[in-house]
Amino acid sequence: MSFLRRVPWRSLIPLILLTVGAAYSLASWNWCGVWAERAPVLLSQVRGEGPLRAGAAKVALVPPFPVVVAGYAPPRPEADQADPPLHARAVVLEAGGTRVGLVSLELLSVTTEVLERVRAQSAASGLGEVLVMATHTHSSMGGYDSRLVAQLVGTGRYRQESVDAITTAAVAALTRAAASLTDVKLEVGEVREPGLVYTRSGGSAPDGALTRAVLRGQAGPVAELLLFAAHPTMVPRQRTSVDPDYPGRLSSLRESEGSGVTLLLQGTVGNASVAFSEGQGLERVSGFARTLAALAGRVALAPVGDSVRLSLARVEVAMPRPDASRLVPSLTRAAGDNLLCGSAQRVAEVGALALGPLELLAVPGEPTVDAGAELVRRTGATGVLGLTDGYVGYVEAPALVTDGRGESMRQYFGPALLERLAVAAELASSTAGFTR
Repeated sequence: MSFLRRVPWRSLIPLILLTVGAAYSLASWNWCGVWAERAPVLLSQVRGEGPLRAGAAKVALVPPFPVVVAGYAPPRPEADQADPPLHARAVVLEAGGTRVGLVSLELLSVTTEVLERVRAQSAASGLGEVLVMATHTHSSMGGYDSRLVAQLVGTGRYRQESVDAITTAAVAALTRAAASLTDVKLEVGEVREPGLVYTRSGGSAPDGALTRAVLRGQAGPVAELLLFAAHPTMVPRQRTSVDPDYPGRLSSLRESEGSGVTLLLQGTVGNASVAFSEGQGLERVSGFARTLAALAGRVALAPVGDSVRLSLARVEVAMPRPDASRLVPSLTRAAGDNLLCGSAQRVAEVGALALGPLELLAVPGEPTVDAGAELVRRTGATGVLGLTDGYVGYVEAPALVTDGRGESMRQYFGPALLERLAVAAELASSTAGFTR
C-alpha cells in the first residue's frame, strides 16, 4: 500500500487504458465462429387415420422451493410457495395406429434439455412422438435454463432440481394420459374477440381468435385444447409466490365446468398483450380468465367425422448467426454477438401437427402476428403454436427487423430467422399432409 501511495495516480492511466483496451479487444474477438447454413432435415414423421382415441391427465408441477420467480430481468424475488399451484397437462391422441402426445407446462419457456429428457422418458414407456409446450407464464418457477443469457434476462440461476421437477411432472402427465385412452369424437370451432388483446410494439394487431377443439368421450369431454395468443404478464411483479397467471386459472375454470383436462396453447404471442382493465392485481388476472372461459363456452362447435386424420412431422433447421445489433450499442456489437452465440441454439425444431381439420405449425419461440401470417401463407396452416419444443426467442417479420421496429428489439437473430423457420415449416407441413 505504501508503494501505491508513492506512485502518482496519473501514471496509472496508461495501464488502466491498456487493460480496458485489452478487455474490449478480447470481448470483441469473433468467438462465434461459422454458423453454416444447410437445408432442413426431416427428423420424424407419423401419419394415421381412423377412429380417434384420446386420454388426458393433469399433474401438479411442484417446484424445489425456494425457487426464483422467472419472467423478468433482475431483481427477481424468490418464492416459497405456489399460489395457485402449477400444473403439467397432457393429452395423448391415437388414430390409425399413430400416437402423438401433447404436454403443456405452466412455465415461461421450454428448453432443449427439458424437451430431450421428457421425450426420452416418454419413449421408454411407448410414446415416441411428443410436443412439449409452455404457456409462457411470466410468474412461474425459474432455474431450469442453463444458458447464460436466459439466466441473466429471464429464468435466474440454473438448478438441476428445477429441471428434475419439470421433467417428472411432464412425464407423469403423459404416462397417465396414455394409460387412459378411450374412444372420443372431435369437435372444433373458433370465435374472435379483438377487444381482448392489442399489439404492444407495432406490426399487425392480434385478432383475438380463440380456437377450441373438444375431445368428447361417451361420458363427456375428456379434454379440450384452447389456442389463444396473449402474453401472460398480468400477475404483479415481486410476488413471493409462483403463479400460473391467466392460463392456469383459465384451465382450472374450464375443468371445474366439466370440459375435461384443458390445455391453453399459445399462438402468435410475440406482440400480443392482454387488453383487460377490470379489477386490480390478482382480481384482474382472475377476471380475464373468467372472460376467456366464458368466451370458450360460446364457441360454436362442428363435429368431425368418425375417421380422423392424425399426423406429425418434425424438422430440424440450422439457425442463422446471432445478431445483437439492435440489442446493444454499436461499440459493443461484437461483444453482444459473442454473448448471444454462447447461449443461442445452433439448431432448432419446427413441427407440423394435423388433427382432423386443424393444421398447426409448432414454432420454438414467440412469433409475432406478422411472422405467423407469413408462416400460414407459406404452408396453408390453420394456426401457429408458439413456445413449442425449445426456445429461440422472438420471431419477427424481416422488414420490421431490418427497420428495427416491432419485436425486433428483443430478437436474438437477424432478419434471416423467419425465412429459416419458414423453409423448415414448408417441409414439415408437406410431410404431415397439410391440404393448403
